Amino acid sequence: MAEPLIRAASVTRRFGSFTAVDGVSLTVESGEIVGLLGANGAGKTTLIRMILGLLAPSEGDLALFGGEPSRESRARLGYVPQGLGLWDDLTVAENLAFVDEAFGSRVTEVPEALRGSRDSLVGGIGLGRQRQLAFVAAFGHAPELLVLDEPTSGVDPLSRARLWDTIHDSADAGVGVLVTTHYMQEAEQCDRLVLMSQGVAVAEGQLADIVGGTTALAVRTGRWQDAFAALDAAGVLVMLAGTHVRAVDADEARVRAALGGLEADLEAVPATLEEAMVARERASA
Repeated sequence: MAEPLIRAASVTRRFGSFTAVDGVSLTVESGEIVGLLGANGAGKTTLIRMILGLLAPSEGDLALFGGEPSRESRARLGYVPQGLGLWDDLTVAENLAFVDEAFGSRVTEVPEALRGSRDSLVGGIGLGRQRQLAFVAAFGHAPELLVLDEPTSGVDPLSRARLWDTIHDSADAGVGVLVTTHYMQEAEQCDRLVLMSQGVAVAEGQLADIVGGTTALAVRTGRWQDAFAALDAAGVLVMLAGTHVRAVDADEARVRAALGGLEADLEAVPATLEEAMVARERASA
């Protein structure tokens, strides 16, 4: 079998006495989209920086394209960091020219969607267009691997959908993708998921594997605020979908006891990915 594009085996990174990533393993193969999930501070970006060779692991083994991460192997991937990696005081065209010069063997045309902003400073074109530009810069050298750190954060839903069309098209063409996201609808589009909490990988697999062991009860009552407060005070993991109260990983008897005399109808419902993530993070705390 071909070597994975990314292979991390029990990778740990410490900063003094603080462990940011603790024994995490993952792989990314050609043509698959792997979602790296977790709350802020879970260790996702630190893990990505180790994969890119920007940080050395304190322990564990890590390979990029079958070898140690290096300048040469980074030239085979496209990277969109959280901060986008753009220069606000350069124009759209100048940003692309700078990246082209860094790679030395590419000429990236300003795409039609950005031609009206070709000579505008990047700092003034708006976040949605900046995201588009960051993708164009990352794709200009036909990368074999994409590493995308919250690539659609702060972008409107239509622009997010278009960027995800680009991600799927790339995977269909054989490009491997490692992506972090806080949007559950995006996570559901990944082939596999790795859930991190406090530096540890607490779950891995397809969506059904992550959600499968989590249960949920829909609590239907006209006094939803009172129901939420009562369940929360009783230590039940409770979440809201609009004004709909949902009790996660709690049986009916416990929920009834927490509600006291509050009238409510309870119904077992499928747990969502977000509920499963929160339940696993609470269990690992």
